[in-house]
Amino acid sequence: MTLTRPTSGVADKGAVRRPGAGRAVVVLVLGALAALIPLLGPSAALHETGEAAAPGTGGIALLRAVLFAALCVPVGELFVNRLARAVPGDPAQAPRSWAPHAAGVGFVAALGLASVVATGNLVPSSPAEIDVGGLYASRDGKLALVEVNAFLAAGLCPLSRRPATVVWPLAAVVVAEALRAHPTTEHDPLIGSGLTLVHLACAALWAGGLLHVLRRLRSDTPTGAALLGLYARVAAVLLAAITATGVWSSLRRMPPGTVLEQLTTTAYGRVLLAKALLVAAVAVLALWARIRLRRAADPLTACSPARAEVVVLGLVVAVSGLLTALPVPIRW
Repeated sequence: MTLTRPTSGVADKGAVRRPGAGRAVVVLVLGALAALIPLLGPSAALHETGEAAAPGTGGIALLRAVLFAALCVPVGELFVNRLARAVPGDPAQAPRSWAPHAAGVGFVAALGLASVVATGNLVPSSPAEIDVGGLYASRDGKLALVEVNAFLAAGLCPLSRRPATVVWPLAAVVVAEALRAHPTTEHDPLIGSGLTLVHLACAALWAGGLLHVLRRLRSDTPTGAALLGLYARVAAVLLAAITATGVWSSLRRMPPGTVLEQLTTTAYGRVLLAKALLVAAVAVLALWARIRLRRAADPLTACSPARAEVVVLGLVVAVSGLLTALPVPIRW
């Protein structure tokens, strides 16, 4: 008896560890595949378009995709933790926060992007080429500094007595990104910035929120289905806002008469088309999850399509990073 019990205990431990190790491997593989999109995407998107990309476009696209992903995680945690308070009987036992780690990753990505701005929007080959003081002399430089400092503050807020204050530095990142995406030389830049602000905020709530909902559901609490259902209702509104602002922003850059042509003949249009197809796939998965949530005997079976939805949303984030680094075909 004494020999059998330890053996079974070891077997049990191994059985518990294997799924965790398997998940880690899957996450690493998916992360590596997602990183290939911004790294290799520029050459494929620019092929035979006659357009030229700035040096280091792949690296810049990767940094911006990482920045977007780092923004989604803490925003999603705040959003879902607030939703959980409205669920009757929720034990309020949220999983360990990833927000400080995500803020650290975002800080590194923002620092890398700031170094590019400090060298005149070129990838620096040595630290000596980085003019930190020059960041204060330009609009893009100041916005880059805002993002660096905001992620630094976002990493410190969870360690303070009022972790909810992290909402302010996260909001600063969203505003800075919205302003950066629409320079003052653009026609009606404030309209464009407003559209990007709503689009980015809703996308962060959607992607980050779903990730955190699934993390909470790993404990298999009785209130899990109610939380997932509440999130699904809000996500439908977020998807509508994302679609409306995305279409409006696209039409501002590609007038209706040129959209079909530019979707296949410009790098920006090609990547935009790829992003639209991915978002459509996400919408189908979200609808599938909602049908399961309502009609299945076990509502938590909706987690399967929801997990697939998270994976595709990760690809959307990677494609979004690539989209921001490509030349914009503005035609007024």
